[in-house]
Amino acid sequence: MSMVDISHKEIVMREAKAIGKIILKKETIELIKKNAIEKGDVVTIAKIAAIQAIKHTSEIIPLCHPIPIEHISIEFNIKENEIEVLSLVRTNAKTGVEMEALTGASVALLTIWDMVKKYEKDEKGQYPNTLIKEIRVIEKSKW
Repeated sequence: MSMVDISHKEIVMREAKAIGKIILKKETIELIKKNAIEKGDVVTIAKIAAIQAIKHTSEIIPLCHPIPIEHISIEFNIKENEIEVLSLVRTNAKTGVEMEALTGASVALLTIWDMVKKYEKDEKGQYPNTLIKEIRVIEKSKW
């Protein structure tokens, strides 16, 4: 087991975009839109969590190279019963930022779940409708 040897690679600009979705009750979405969630501003807190996670990806994923993060953009698209998160990460490095973009999207979605779980539970304390799905890299590039 070892990290991939990237010592021979050139430093180039690299960018990755990752996306993911969380399915929520319509009532929960409305509370988020009204900023009426008890724990606070869901979008702002999820964005901060994503940024922190991106900056610490190599500490979370054991064989991931630590790389300088030069740009992060986290966007939210709030729909009727889901929130879509888009994570964009850019660096000048010898290796890509796909794992960082995926980590950002994932942690944003997990943070949303944590903040709204009170509203998503059924009478048995279960989450029959809440679902995180379709986390994936939608684009990567280097130049």
